[in-house]
Amino acid sequence: MPYFDAASAAPLHPVARQALLASLDEGWADPARLYREGRRARMLLDAAREAAAEAVGCRPDELVFTSSGTRAVHSGVAGALAGRQRVGRHLIVSSVEHSSVLHSADAHERDGGTLTRVAVDRAGAVTVKAYAEALRADTALACLQSANHEVGTEQPVAGVAEVCRAAGVPLLVDAAQSLGWGRVEGDWSLLTASAHKWGGPSGVGVLVVRKGVRFAVQGPADERESGRAAGFENLPAIVAAAASLRAVRAEASAEAVRLRALTARIRARVGAVIPEVEVVGDPERRLPGIITFSCLYVDGEALLHELDREGFSVSSGSSCTSSTLTPSHVLKAMGVLSEGNVRVSLPAGAAEEDVERFLAVLPGAVAGVREKLGAPMSAQVADVRGEELVVDALGRRCPIPVIELAKVIGDVPVGGTVRVLSDDEAARLDIPAWCEMRGQEYVGEEPADRGFAYLVRRLS
Repeated sequence: MPYFDAASAAPLHPVARQALLASLDEGWADPARLYREGRRARMLLDAAREAAAEAVGCRPDELVFTSSGTRAVHSGVAGALAGRQRVGRHLIVSSVEHSSVLHSADAHERDGGTLTRVAVDRAGAVTVKAYAEALRADTALACLQSANHEVGTEQPVAGVAEVCRAAGVPLLVDAAQSLGWGRVEGDWSLLTASAHKWGGPSGVGVLVVRKGVRFAVQGPADERESGRAAGFENLPAIVAAAASLRAVRAEASAEAVRLRALTARIRARVGAVIPEVEVVGDPERRLPGIITFSCLYVDGEALLHELDREGFSVSSGSSCTSSTLTPSHVLKAMGVLSEGNVRVSLPAGAAEEDVERFLAVLPGAVAGVREKLGAPMSAQVADVRGEELVVDALGRRCPIPVIELAKVIGDVPVGGTVRVLSDDEAARLDIPAWCEMRGQEYVGEEPADRGFAYLVRRLS
């Protein structure tokens, strides 16, 4: 069964498996002890740290291993903010950061700190200018991912790091998605990553704090990992993580070329064989294996189930795959379509024939979902007021409000409007995105007795 969700968790690399099994025999003792078994464990830990530091491009004593990438982010953000609290309590993040960064930012704001969320363009990228304008005299820390986890867009880390360094502000880079492909360029100050993203075992994170960065560990003190990661080290997993990082880096150049060709094929073919589809993310500045697209008039959860039945494991940022029924914050920040969203993230070694079979299966899966949603769940046309038609889609979830808008837009004259009543949070994102795709004017939204009224003017 083709696994196309490597951005969530990459399959365990063979080198990681070998290192894990070997270190279970050799690395079970406490590396802080002076007896023989402890010394052997310490040698393994030091070797793993040196290998990881070489891959990152930092000193070994700047890098610690944490219990997860999320823990690395939480510790890094909290420690950097606490270390610079005399400067101020202003934090900068992009609007498309991983949830671990945004949760840290929310906690900081609840604790009385101030926060600036830097907007992105429709490709999901920030600009160096936007970060420069966000910097203030009281800015304690800035955060920026190296590449986006949902759409693959790479961020201008080196440029942002330069303006942050000039302002005396440390930059924390979440490199979880990109570290397996190469070092993060630029004069950054802190870096986090997670081993399960590059083919290492889960439960191993990396936190790098450059020398000279003011950092105050939060929480109870612990003697492990320079006091920055509490608890007994999971040495077998750490050894496997470092070994697999070195292995994937050795393969990265050739594999990146191969995967870029495969994702470019998906990008071109999806737009050619499926009507009403939007391929999202930067077409050039992107990670090798990630391609994301959204299909109009498709329920994302239903589409994923169809693809799963055909043997393909993919993921989605669509609102319909979430228990909260709210659109992905990444897609929302980009202002792109969320319904029918599919992220294909190819693991190293993904087979060309599997990609071809996916492209053969996909059109039928999309058409099947559209057919199921088209007729039985029609909304009610309430009335026509002059040149305005009112569609009542209250109580109907994504993508029904947009489906019903598309059905009736031709019933109003050019210049007339359609008022869509909806209480689905996804409509706030998908109706403007539909208008941009279909060349219609999105007038805006108004509060209604229940939910909101979304106004669309017919232009053609």
